Amino acid sequence: MNVVHGRDHAGDLEVSTEVVVVGSGAGGAVVAATLAEAGMDVIVLEEGGHVRPEEHARMRPSESLRHMWRDAGFTLAFGVGRSPMINVMMGRCIGGSSALTGGVCFRVPEYVLGDWRALGLTDFTPEHLEPYYAEVEENVHVEDVPLSARSRSTQLFGEGAEKMGFSLESMRRNTNGCVGWATCNFGCPERAKMSVDISYIPRAMKAGAAVYSDCLVERVTTNGRRAVGVSGRVLNGPNGAPGGRLTVRAKRVVLACGAMFTPLVLKASGIGKGSGQVGKNLTLHPAFRIMARFEERVAGWNGALQSAYSSAFEPDGIQLNSVFVPPAILAATQPGIADDHVRRAKTLEHLAIFGANLHDEAGGVVRRGLGREPFVTYRMAKKDAAAVPKALRIAGETFLAAGAKEVFLPVLGLEGFSPDEFRKIDLEKISPKRLECTSQHPLGTCRMGVDASSSVVDDRGQTWDVEELYVTDGSTVPTSLGVNPQLAIMTLATRFAQRMADRRPS
Repeated sequence: MNVVHGRDHAGDLEVSTEVVVVGSGAGGAVVAATLAEAGMDVIVLEEGGHVRPEEHARMRPSESLRHMWRDAGFTLAFGVGRSPMINVMMGRCIGGSSALTGGVCFRVPEYVLGDWRALGLTDFTPEHLEPYYAEVEENVHVEDVPLSARSRSTQLFGEGAEKMGFSLESMRRNTNGCVGWATCNFGCPERAKMSVDISYIPRAMKAGAAVYSDCLVERVTTNGRRAVGVSGRVLNGPNGAPGGRLTVRAKRVVLACGAMFTPLVLKASGIGKGSGQVGKNLTLHPAFRIMARFEERVAGWNGALQSAYSSAFEPDGIQLNSVFVPPAILAATQPGIADDHVRRAKTLEHLAIFGANLHDEAGGVVRRGLGREPFVTYRMAKKDAAAVPKALRIAGETFLAAGAKEVFLPVLGLEGFSPDEFRKIDLEKISPKRLECTSQHPLGTCRMGVDASSSVVDDRGQTWDVEELYVTDGSTVPTSLGVNPQLAIMTLATRFAQRMADRRPS
């Protein structure tokens, strides 16, 4: 795959094209491939660098974080009021966050689509979306994770779940030939995860699309009420700093910079002021990791990173997901310091992990920060805050039912709990400020709708304010999904792209 590396380009970069797509992740890659295969002249611009899948697979987790994750994985949503700080992890590379996910692919739950229809988006039914789902699932090889791929960590949680009266279901993931290295977030040695840098981007390039890395788009350029290109900087300065000017003239502009950055580009361009919704309505699916120590050797890294989930607590806004992380990352998260930390780290092979995420209300806002990174705030809704202790209690009790000897909660400053200690703790009294909370699912900041006064784009993905300016990333999702959003984003992007392909920009 011959990507043009902006960092190696001397001076300014000025090009013309029919369609410019800003962002090479799940939304941008789908649009680029679809429009290029429809015969349009397409350029893809990516702020991050280009790391080939085989190179990524050889990296240590620390190298992956440094070279491929936005802000080395340390982007924060600042908790407002009694809300926790949330670590929001996103990709900054060719392939975007798709290259760094666990590969989980959920269709949009029907009850969520019902919420969208109640907002006036009447076309959004399972039947209407079926052909788009089917196309994406075929293109990225979505398949059920077999029981044989479940790690012992997941098996133990499943055993506890059966005793607790609920069960686990198999995940569906975009994999082909997975052998269970459990390193999906940090590169697959088998190239088994069919992320868009392996699936859609090569298709786009085969059809004639040009892909540029290291290109930071700052603004959309307009002529009256029509988009005519983008401008920004080529990151060809010292140590990847902004260097030459970037100017792209185009007849159609597609923003797919993600829910954190698309609103910043729109705001910098003076677009979307009428609705007052640009950068608002951020949902994150706040996630929590619960660990447990068993007497038996677990070695939870042997198996698929994510293989099973439970929707049993969906009415409470809780989804339970299997997960594991590389031993080096896991060791760093152990409690204690010095000798105590070393002692804890030596028990890694006896640890099991399970995760819980929330189907949250829109509590976040994205604003421009002092530099090029956003300033993000998040106020957790009361119902979501009430769901956290319930989720922690369920996961902890499930591990104990499976025979765990110690449970570790995602609470800063707390050691592990014995079974008796865990059952005595009043989780409702733990301040949310002390919670270790993460997210890889920012959504909703340029939401789709039927009315220019309450949304940023229409149901084709085009902005209300400017013609030939489209948004095709997770920022368009109208509400929280409650499930991993990769398939939903790609499905919506397919729908948007096919409508764009029906009409060439003039």
